[in-house]
Amino acid sequence: MGPIRAILLPGAGLPAQAAYGDLIAALGPEVQAVAKDLELYADNELPADWSLDTEIDGVLREADARGWHKFHLTGYSGGGAAALAFAAKHPDRLLSLALLEPAWAGNWDWSPAYAEVRKKYDQLETLPPEQFLPAFARLGVKSDVVIPPPPDPLPSWMANRPAGIRAFLRAFRTYDLERALLAAFSQPVFFALGGLSNPDDYGDIATRLSRVFFPDFHLEVFPKLHHFDPPHRIEPARLAEMLRRHWEQAESQVVQPAETLPGG
Repeated sequence: MGPIRAILLPGAGLPAQAAYGDLIAALGPEVQAVAKDLELYADNELPADWSLDTEIDGVLREADARGWHKFHLTGYSGGGAAALAFAAKHPDRLLSLALLEPAWAGNWDWSPAYAEVRKKYDQLETLPPEQFLPAFARLGVKSDVVIPPPPDPLPSWMANRPAGIRAFLRAFRTYDLERALLAAFSQPVFFALGGLSNPDDYGDIATRLSRVFFPDFHLEVFPKLHHFDPPHRIEPARLAEMLRRHWEQAESQVVQPAETLPGG
């Protein structure tokens, strides 16, 4: 078995290296893990034509540039939604999928509680900028979780993050995550869920994906964590152990070694 190759997509908040640096260190040198920034933030100005397909194309370019024909894909929050979209369109490129509380998982089979949460996300569009981030964060956790206010002033790299989050929310309303294609994804899927995250949001997504899709689905709950204190930042060593096990098991199911593109 060769080196484990994985691409890690962050959420709409932190840059990829800041989000995943501790996790990559904990994974160790035997894992070739790439923390890939979102295409959404490739320039200071957000692209007007951005969609989840833009992130899919970015993952393909990253993998092809490294000569990786097959690899593992991990995504957190908005990056998790992009990872799901990638799995639906390019299952042949993936050895496994790891979802760290994806922010969205399609516009079908919603429970009444989840539909109410999505309605509240839609209502964020009307809020002024100074109220948007606190209201957005509040929706992601249980009602008794205390969330610190965002830094004031915001770091320079955060200047376009509120607009980026809004772009994700708009994309979720219109993107066609094809149910049949996602249901055909048979590779192992790992899902990390915070015990203090909003159960009507991320917990509902985990239940829906495990029940409707993914025959090889493993859910891991981190009881004391939530969406804004995620395991890749708060418990990187524990998550690294789980991901290595997930990836090794996925690779053991591959009969032939993963192909490598020229130069890989």
